[in-house]
Amino acid sequence: MSKGTIGVTTENIFPVIKKFLYSDHEIFLRELVSNAVDATQKIKNLQSFGEFKGELGELKVTVTVDKEAGTLTVSDRGIGMTADDVEKYINQIAFSGAEEFLEKYKDTANSIIGHFGLGFYSAFMVAKKVEINSLSWKEGAEPVRWSCDGSPEYTMEKGDRNDRGTDIILHIDEESKEFLEQARIDTLLKKYCRFLPVPVVSGFEQEWKDGKMTDTDRVKIINNTEPQWTKKPSELTDEDYRNFYHELYPGQDDPLFWIHLNVDYPFTLTGILFFPKIKNNIEVTKNRIQLYCNQVYVTDSVEGVVPEFMMLMQGVIDSPDIPLNVSRSYLQSDTAVKKISGYITKKVAQRLEDIFKTDRADYEKKWDDIKIFIEYGMLTDQKFADSAMKFVLLKDSEGKYFTPEEYKTLVEASQTDKDGDIIYLYATDPTAQYSYIKAAADRGYSVLVMDGQLDSHFVGLLESKLEKTRFVRVDSDVIDNLIRRDNKRDVELTPLQRNILTTAFRSQVPEVEKADFLVSFEALNATDHPIVITQNEYMRRMKDMAAMQPGMNFYADLPDSYNLVVNTEHTLVKKVRDAAQEAIGAQVQPIAESIEKSNAEITALRDSAKESADAETDRKISDLEKTVAENREAEEKIIRTYAAGQPLLKQLIDLALLGNGLLRGQALSDFISRSVSLL
Repeated sequence: MSKGTIGVTTENIFPVIKKFLYSDHEIFLRELVSNAVDATQKIKNLQSFGEFKGELGELKVTVTVDKEAGTLTVSDRGIGMTADDVEKYINQIAFSGAEEFLEKYKDTANSIIGHFGLGFYSAFMVAKKVEINSLSWKEGAEPVRWSCDGSPEYTMEKGDRNDRGTDIILHIDEESKEFLEQARIDTLLKKYCRFLPVPVVSGFEQEWKDGKMTDTDRVKIINNTEPQWTKKPSELTDEDYRNFYHELYPGQDDPLFWIHLNVDYPFTLTGILFFPKIKNNIEVTKNRIQLYCNQVYVTDSVEGVVPEFMMLMQGVIDSPDIPLNVSRSYLQSDTAVKKISGYITKKVAQRLEDIFKTDRADYEKKWDDIKIFIEYGMLTDQKFADSAMKFVLLKDSEGKYFTPEEYKTLVEASQTDKDGDIIYLYATDPTAQYSYIKAAADRGYSVLVMDGQLDSHFVGLLESKLEKTRFVRVDSDVIDNLIRRDNKRDVELTPLQRNILTTAFRSQVPEVEKADFLVSFEALNATDHPIVITQNEYMRRMKDMAAMQPGMNFYADLPDSYNLVVNTEHTLVKKVRDAAQEAIGAQVQPIAESIEKSNAEITALRDSAKESADAETDRKISDLEKTVAENREAEEKIIRTYAAGQPLLKQLIDLALLGNGLLRGQALSDFISRSVSLL
């Protein structure tokens, strides 16, 4: 037996390993099993090189829990170690056996997982003592037993193992007794080792017997050694892909599409990415895509490797070329990662374009489910946005789908305004905005449906991509103003009529929470609605974006601004106009003239005050302003009092509010009662 001190540069290496080297103590099991798989892969490679002439036998990694003894053992039948190997690779921390092996066989060796030589020491995060019992594959080798209690001192002596391979025996410390539970170990193995290329055995299969689950004599194999991403796409059917998806994500609906990644230059990358069906909100969450290194699970936090918008996707990426830190727990940011990220973006775009061209009908059927992927990608990745213009779709109110280029061809002739801009009309709620859509259709216009969670942002992106194009929501103005022509009709109202109607309609709008209404007049068709409620396009967009973006609270807190557009050509509006002028015109006219006269005098006095201001002029202006205010109050009182007794006027306003879902509470109840009375 020999004793010695482990070759480290600091006496505090073990506390560092125990507390800080790995992000989570459970990682130790991944590291030890990965090392065992390395050793197994090495013996297979040595046989293929002709250096190992013996029988391979059954190659597997076995994880054994002995709760009574307080031990957890990881065993393999790989290349094993001699005393010299232990001295070199165990006693000298961070000297990686895998690195040396790869260097020697760099032209032929593959699937060797280890990189840094520190994986073995992760055992000390959970063990008070670690033993190695190993026998090398080399002819004439003697077994060796190594033991260390977590201090830099170790013992090494002749072992008793009689077959090739290695046992790593962990004497679990008091703080880590959870790792002596078979269920806990199986859970970790399924998380980290479920796709390792060598069978991993842990415990026994169970069956229901005598009223309880009982172990059988059949060993339990944890992993699938040949996951679908390691195969060629030509070897797989659609059913194979769907089955693999459900193996990764049990209980979910079938994926919409999948993309099989397979590249070996200028880096090695394999994997399968799935487009899941997103049911409700944007599920931009981490932990949806799993990163592997030669089939060893590394992390499910793949920021930096996968473009941000692909966080909506699910699946597996496997690459030995993605740089990892010594614990393999965190990705490092470097050019290799950026190249891989760029490749994935390009591959996804190519696959979507191929699906679109190959089976457009099926693509259109799935569009409503995948549009969130495409739009999110275009909003967050410029290169993807450029590629996606070939396969992004726009849906109209009739349920037909168009590429942006196709839609431009469809509407260019009929929806180009007087300034040469093509106007893309759109609705966000086809049911609520039905009357506006119908009004547009009656003019021969097409209306898009933009009801997705990202569409308020997406229309802005499309405007930047499409030249001389504006997106206008179909309820943002009266139909004749949405696509402005040179032949707009003038409103035929006298100043007195405009004054009376403005005050009358504004005074009878019921109070709507967080909403302001402005009254305006348009000479629409006589068959159009008597009153149309619209909402300013710019302010509405700002409020929509404020709801999704921090830092825009200013817009979010503003009240909604609506236009109450009165159609002066409608018979009922003319009736209201004529009745109001007849009833109160004679009362309002002299007051309005007095206000106009006073305002003219105020303007003249202010103009003279610019040259020589004096106290007398200021007094006159103040008196006149007071007179104007009093007259306005008197005028408005007359008009409000009259309007309050006009059920037709109120009915027209409430009908417009009702059509926009803005009539609620007491106002709705009053409308119903009034409707019955009018009938």
